[in-house]
Amino acid sequence: MKIIPFRLIVAFFTMGIFLFTSCDKEENNSSEEVNFNSENSTRAAKMDNIAEGTFNIMEQAFVENETGGRGVTQFSLFPACTEITVGFQGNVFTILLDFGASCTLNNGNVVSGSILLEYGPLVNGTYTVNYTFQDFVFNGNMVSGGGTILYEIANQNGNPQSTINESITVSFPNNSVTGTRNGTRISEWVEGVGSGTWLDNVYHVTGNWQTEFTNGFERSGEVTETLVYKTSCRWVVAGRLEVSQDGLTAAIDFGDGECDNQAIFIYNGEEYPFTMN
Repeated sequence: MKIIPFRLIVAFFTMGIFLFTSCDKEENNSSEEVNFNSENSTRAAKMDNIAEGTFNIMEQAFVENETGGRGVTQFSLFPACTEITVGFQGNVFTILLDFGASCTLNNGNVVSGSILLEYGPLVNGTYTVNYTFQDFVFNGNMVSGGGTILYEIANQNGNPQSTINESITVSFPNNSVTGTRNGTRISEWVEGVGSGTWLDNVYHVTGNWQTEFTNGFERSGEVTETLVYKTSCRWVVAGRLEVSQDGLTAAIDFGDGECDNQAIFIYNGEEYPFTMN
């Protein structure tokens, strides 16, 4: 097995739900030396994780409270510590998620503050939802900003689909560096629709984004083969992601659909299997 320096692969983004480590962390003098800044990479991967976590919260809240889910959800993402207020004024509808001083969601994430969703009536099968973070904290990280979600009841395949345009800023605990992420994420809900629980949901995700930090570091990510995300699995189970930073480009191949922690890091035409954790 080829050995790649640990700092090369320590923290590329993998759907924002995990960091990964190489299959062998030992240095090999004969391997190519590529100097990725692991601190910046780790911080960028953490920001991706925060973004994906907050998107999941908003999408699930909208499904449970608006798109046919109201009153039929058998197992909610939101426990009793989440106060959900649904209202309307004229043609503007609102969903306010108030997590109070601290609330542990049913998927284990700890949040506080609130998220406001505002949207108009269904037009041509699509809702336009504006979202705003209000003193919102996700696993100890402050999230501000907002964006727009275009939620289609049925796309060309007959599945629900959300297109998220984001512009968010994340402040990390005990760190003066803040990050801003701008981009587009398209998520097609392909399994588990209408089941009444989030545990059997499967999503196909595409998109691209740019992450910038106040220390000058930048990184971009683009899905080149559709990512498959199962809410019952800790890892992305299929697809390919291209990541560029510090003038270098690499790819991550997540496999063929099995729920396991194995993936392949691809750089300069060489493949390096690694274990995700």
